[in-house]
Amino acid sequence: MSNDTKPHNIYFLSDAHLGSLAIAHPRMQERRLVNFLDSIKHKAEAVYLLGDIFDFWYEYKTAVPKGYTRLLGKISELTDLGVEVHFFYGNHDLWQHDYFEKECGMILHPHSEVVELHGQTFYLSHGDGLGTDDKKFKFLRAIFHNATCQRLFSALHPRWGMAFGLEWARRSRLKREDGKEPPYQGENNESLVLFAKDYLKTHPDINYFVFGHRHIELDLMLSRTSRLLILGDWITLFSYAVFDGEHMFMENFMEGETVN
Repeated sequence: MSNDTKPHNIYFLSDAHLGSLAIAHPRMQERRLVNFLDSIKHKAEAVYLLGDIFDFWYEYKTAVPKGYTRLLGKISELTDLGVEVHFFYGNHDLWQHDYFEKECGMILHPHSEVVELHGQTFYLSHGDGLGTDDKKFKFLRAIFHNATCQRLFSALHPRWGMAFGLEWARRSRLKREDGKEPPYQGENNESLVLFAKDYLKTHPDINYFVFGHRHIELDLMLSRTSRLLILGDWITLFSYAVFDGEHMFMENFMEGETVN
């Protein structure tokens, strides 16, 4: 392939929560995501998965969760084709070791990162814990990230550990009204917007903040040169962002439609 025709589109998506016990027709949901990845495999330079792709993923040293073979196979096909696939840890799938990297060729990102893409500066993160003072959430997040707590959880048999994790995630989702995230709360009440605005005060060179986590679609100008995007989800919205090297825009994937 010549340099003139080399794919340069960069795709961003998050929050599929595959395997969720609270989502109907999980196999159809996974297939839709796989079909999307298949439709972009010859157009993509890179794909950024910004967390919570799985509702619960815990990678034991000698065992990985059952299922997801269609998705992981398709991701492996993309990386074999030379497409970079980046996986940012979410609050539901932060327990990684090396399976995604060694078996699927993904590039893992445990933390938020600032990256340069085609001359534009991106702040990329799942978004959990940013801009919030919720002490309960931060306490749980600290437990989940604690190495000692992770070792103790590893002592559970995978049958019990995975069942516990998926049930915990299901109950957490069903606590919300109709099992959905609250709608957009406005610039002055959205923690990710507040975080980005504060970060811009000391890092005015950021062109794009791209987050998951909130399950809403948001495209907001923060300044003349800076935009914030929240990616929605792959539960009901099937939304993603694409950067073509010059322009950034949001789309929704509908089966059978041509993807840019």
